[in-house]
Amino acid sequence: MAIDCPDPAALARFYSELTGLAITYESEDWVVIAENDKSSGVAFQLAPDHQRPQWPDPARPQQFHFDVMVDDVGEAEPQVVALGARKLSDHVFEDPAGHPFCLITRPGWAAPINSA
Repeated sequence: MAIDCPDPAALARFYSELTGLAITYESEDWVVIAENDKSSGVAFQLAPDHQRPQWPDPARPQQFHFDVMVDDVGEAEPQVVALGARKLSDHVFEDPAGHPFCLITRPGWAAPINSA
């Protein structure tokens, strides 16, 4: 998956902090986050003419949508805002390039996220 954005390094840092995935490759116009440098991940690619989504306006659609699993949504909300996200509605945020994402509560079958 490659995500268009005006600043790949900045958006990759945002999602690296948000997900805990490392930046495994970086060039001027392409940055990848992944578990390691031998696995697939999410790439952020330079799109100089990128137009921010305007969720939920269908004239400027979301382009993609991540659901980010967290142990406690209430605790996670101020943390994602501190990273640079902006709250759009209940549990829906936009990243620094305007792409919306949701915080979702970890289901009981999933291992705790912050096991430290």
